[in-house]
Order: sequence, then structure tokens, then C-alpha cells
Amino acid sequence: MPAPIVFIVYVNDAPAAARFYAELLESEPNFETPEYIGFDLGEGADLAVWSGAFDGSLTPAVPRTSEVCLTLDGGPDVIDRHFEKWVAKGVRVVSEPHDTVFGRTFVVADPDGNLIRVAPVD
Repeated sequence: MPAPIVFIVYVNDAPAAARFYAELLESEPNFETPEYIGFDLGEGADLAVWSGAFDGSLTPAVPRTSEVCLTLDGGPDVIDRHFEKWVAKGVRVVSEPHDTVFGRTFVVADPDGNLIRVAPVD
């Protein structure tokens, strides 16, 4: 069995970020402290938001060089519907749906500027 992996997203306010991700992922946290909140993504993968590494110094204007990617089963229509669903929730769009070498994709940002890509399952 492979070791579990946790993807950590640095944020200014962990509870606020957790509310954002809970609504986006339609999932509740499985682990909560005041500065670190985790979500079980299934099959040995977790997503955590952590405000303990920074003290209110993150800004959405700072370019991000990594992203969290949510992969979806289905074709381009599934990706486009997911985009419309998230836009209706008020997310900040970084890149609208478009086709790439791995299929249809789009990118949004959380309130701290962290990038979230949606793409098809490989």
C-alpha cells in the first residue's frame, strides 16, 4: 500500500479557506485545528489548508507556481458544466475552459490566490 499524501495549500485564514474549499468540493473537513484543516480526497490523498506557515502575508497578487488539480470523469461537457457551477459560486476565474494536450481544462483561484485546475482524468 502506498503511503498517504497530503497536498498543503498555504492560506491567511484557515477557517475561511476551509469554508471556501468545503463549498467548492462539496465536502466537509476530516481534521480541524485553528490553523490547519484537512479534507479527505479518497484513496490515500488529502488536501489541507494551513495558515500557520504565514502570518497574514499572502496576497493574491503574488504569482503562484503550483496548483491543485481536481480531475473529473467524462468529456469536455462535464468540465464545462463544472466551470459554470463554480462560476455561479463566485470563484475568481484565472483561465476559462479551453482544450490542451490532456483535454479540456480551466483554472480558478481561492481567496489567497492559490490556483485550482479542473481537468479530465488521465
